[in-house]
Amino acid sequence: MTTMTASTGRAGAPPGPRLPAPVAPLLDRIRAGREFGANVYSTVDVLWVLYDRILRITPATVDDPERDRFLLSKGHAVAGYYAVLAAKGFVPLDWLDDQGGPASRLGDHPDRLLVPGVEIGSGSLGHGLGLGVGTALGLRAQGLLTPRVYVLLGDAELDEGSNHEAIAYAGATGLANLTAVVVDNSSATHGWPGGAAARFTVNGWTAATVDGRDHDALHTALTGQDNHRPHVVVAVVDSGE
Repeated sequence: MTTMTASTGRAGAPPGPRLPAPVAPLLDRIRAGREFGANVYSTVDVLWVLYDRILRITPATVDDPERDRFLLSKGHAVAGYYAVLAAKGFVPLDWLDDQGGPASRLGDHPDRLLVPGVEIGSGSLGHGLGLGVGTALGLRAQGLLTPRVYVLLGDAELDEGSNHEAIAYAGATGLANLTAVVVDNSSATHGWPGGAAARFTVNGWTAATVDGRDHDALHTALTGQDNHRPHVVVAVVDSGE
């Protein structure tokens, strides 16, 4: 399992969530005295496992048609995403020092035209899974059967009707190359009877619910597709994260 280290937090505050060792100093470099909330810290472990152990993409293959696609629907959690991209060599480390600045490529939401390796620009929540469905359909239509599409969402996004439609359509059409990852920190307004995974399984998806900090459990869940149906991994983290 990847070595973890505690985030430093503000002076006098208790340590924040324990983060993957390669990512922690880079995220702190982006933070530069600012405060990050649960939206950022809740995603870092999932992002690291995806880029370190799952996704078939490197800085040299960002335009390869056979690459896996990762779509960050939870775009306001972008600081952790940038730290992981920098740790894996997609972006220069010095870009981290001006994240969100007027001349920076690293905006407060990712921009696919400015950041190598980013597949979509994000904004309002609730659109990433629909874009993932379209991407998965496009790959299938082109005969590209090896690449997989991974979409990272927050649990509150499931309140959006656009995601309900995407979930239902993906299940009905058997988009086996699509995997959704829902980071569940109990921030959804409405929730779902039986937990977040039930929202997908009722529409024909396979599902796994795991500890969102356990890298081995995340890896097992993220590789648990049956190759016949879309798959969802619900990564549960503490509600304070």
